[in-house]
Amino acid sequence: MPELPEVEALKDFLTDNLVGLEIVRVLPVAISVLKTYDPPLTALEGHQVSAVHRHGKFLDLQTDGGPHLVTHLARAGWLHWKDRLPDGPPRPGKGPLALRVALETGAGFDLTEAGTQKRLAVYVVQDPQEVPGVARLGPDPLADDFDASRLAALLKGERRQIKGALRDQSLIAGVGNAYSDEILHAAKMSPFKPTSSLTPEETRALHEALRTTLFEAIERSRGVAAGRLKAEKKSGLRVHGRTGQPCPVCGDTIREVSFSDSSLQYCPTCQTGGKPLADRRLSRLLK
Repeated sequence: MPELPEVEALKDFLTDNLVGLEIVRVLPVAISVLKTYDPPLTALEGHQVSAVHRHGKFLDLQTDGGPHLVTHLARAGWLHWKDRLPDGPPRPGKGPLALRVALETGAGFDLTEAGTQKRLAVYVVQDPQEVPGVARLGPDPLADDFDASRLAALLKGERRQIKGALRDQSLIAGVGNAYSDEILHAAKMSPFKPTSSLTPEETRALHEALRTTLFEAIERSRGVAAGRLKAEKKSGLRVHGRTGQPCPVCGDTIREVSFSDSSLQYCPTCQTGGKPLADRRLSRLLK
């Protein structure tokens, strides 16, 4: 799933390649991807892209005097830039193509989604706050005012495990399953640690790990073409998706806890005092 660093990199890429160009055609291929109907997709046509924004994991194309095209790539969605789009309209079918945006230059991009669970979402709105997922986002962890005291205030009163808190978009915008694993590994903190047990020192360590992990991921992605961002993300992860491999910090074997629709990875030595977490339902909360 694209998370904050990848969407930030896509924003930068599109700012360099898209701003100032006119949208001449928006072609829906999978109708289910479109979550709004007023304004219609055709309202984007004839307008130049004036800016590209990121709201958490949402990508927002602003047009000059027209509506915004807002998309959430969900778990298996992606944006593919093409210097030259194929001739002729795309054919509806069972393939991954969901939406195509054509520009005055002949370039454009496709939104695609792999797999059978279709969660890619596209919105055409006058204001991004009209998108429910954007409206309920918490603060952006890259913001200048997102300091340790801000994080402490957000976590105050929380009664859940820190892994779930980091992934809650209404609490902190943009962090998903992969980077929450990376942040907790950098902070040397168990994913099952209750937020209510965090000391001020641990909160400061978590804040530093959060900001450092995200900024480093963005720096690795800077200048990378859109089509290579997913590979760049995977190559930069130290624990997530690396079950059975040695921890790059201590050499212990990276372990996994599986859930019904996801999994987390962690290092026992770095994060849980050497204790493996065999199962979320049976493991004790580690402090």
